[in-house]
Amino acid sequence: MKILQRLDIEPIFLPNQTCCGQPLFNSGFKNQAKLIATEFLKTFGVNDYPIVSPSGSCVDMVVHHYHELFPAGTPEHDLCKDITSRTYEFSQFLVNFIKITDLGASFPHKVTYHPSCHLLRGLGVNQEVYQLLNGVRNLQLIPLPEAETCCGFGGVFSVVYPDVSRKMMNNKIKNILSTDVEYVIANDAGCLMNISGGLSKAGSSVKAIHLIEVLASTGGDQ
Repeated sequence: MKILQRLDIEPIFLPNQTCCGQPLFNSGFKNQAKLIATEFLKTFGVNDYPIVSPSGSCVDMVVHHYHELFPAGTPEHDLCKDITSRTYEFSQFLVNFIKITDLGASFPHKVTYHPSCHLLRGLGVNQEVYQLLNGVRNLQLIPLPEAETCCGFGGVFSVVYPDVSRKMMNNKIKNILSTDVEYVIANDAGCLMNISGGLSKAGSSVKAIHLIEVLASTGGDQ
């Protein structure tokens, strides 16, 4: 919200918004997901403004899967087309919609970046994040080995396949630690939670933070 205000954009937060419905959808509960998605459409259908989210997985759900819940011929179909056409992940909104990559941020730290699966594969957003990071002053970006490999969270995947998930997470942590950075950046809460937990278990001082936290920084420590 503060970043958008800094850019002279008036952000409106709709307090009755809830989940996009992805956890239920991915678990096969499409009828229940449809109820939540219907509420999402009603909530954000009150105006025609861009809809901006800090989560690539949420945006991927809305943009690519809502049409499965509201096929042609249903009352919600046209509203669904409208909503999905103006829903953006935050970095996507900054770079591709308002055409800005330099927010005047300063972050004097060594960092590495983990691209979340839904952001990278679902939305095809990758260079946008690097463009924004390149615009941050005093930031040292270290390439992450096997950066595009999943961290193992995957929502319900980590619940259904905990052993596989844990091995994937441990591999991600090993690669992060090999970079000798202070921070690892990601754009999804699920990835951040998983990686943060893995770093904590490894006894590491590396912090997992959202890209937005970096872009909002003016040079002080986190």
